[in-house]
Amino acid sequence: MASTQCLLHQHALTTFVRPTSSSQRLVPNTKPNHLVCKAHNNGDQSSIVSRRLALTVLIGAAAVASKVSPADAAYGEAANVFGKPKTNTDFLPYNGDGFKLLVPAKWNKSKEVEYVGQVLRFEDNFDTTSNLVVTVTPTDKKSIKDYGAPEEFLSKVDYLLGKQAFFGETSSEGGFDANAVAAANVLETSAPVVDGKEYYFLSVLTRTADGDEGGKHQLISATVKDGNLFILKAQAGDKRWFKGARKFVESAASSFSVA
Repeated sequence: MASTQCLLHQHALTTFVRPTSSSQRLVPNTKPNHLVCKAHNNGDQSSIVSRRLALTVLIGAAAVASKVSPADAAYGEAANVFGKPKTNTDFLPYNGDGFKLLVPAKWNKSKEVEYVGQVLRFEDNFDTTSNLVVTVTPTDKKSIKDYGAPEEFLSKVDYLLGKQAFFGETSSEGGFDANAVAAANVLETSAPVVDGKEYYFLSVLTRTADGDEGGKHQLISATVKDGNLFILKAQAGDKRWFKGARKFVESAASSFSVA
């Protein structure tokens, strides 16, 4: 007849600890407990079943005693190998005078001044066409909506999109109007409310007859506070827009807020 015997063994070692005073003491050092299961064969063929039972109990005990490592992950989740979540190193927070935003980490601060009221400019290390500017100018408006619809607001700050350098008679070619060598198409407008404050957001594609960069994607975020008009404009050339610059321009524009 077969039987199964499970014994819980606790190993204890005595460790000598160097005394900090005149007295000496022994501190027990206890190792983890071990569960040992043995199957005894008394001549019965059922001993095979007993051994299997012992093995099952042993595996179950090992599973209960084990601890889940921080690197372990449930199915479908990424394992956190190093114990800490990754931080987004593509952007750096920037706190200005009354405003804040995220700036692409690989963009440099520039001293070039393009617009009246400009207080900040960053540009891509490798392509200055990809850049962002912040302007702060006085206004008699109480809210951004006092400028009218987003398209009406854009007509009042169209200097942000650039002025054409050529003036003269031209044919209507390449999709441009007669006597014009530049065009601006509004792709998207919205009026989000952030922390109780109204903003205007516009996405504009500008093109010039020289075909430089295939055009420029320009994102504008604007709001009014305390008698000042705050505007962020971030842009990238059309070619670079579809090669990865879009993420940096959109993230910078969407992160802009006035405190």
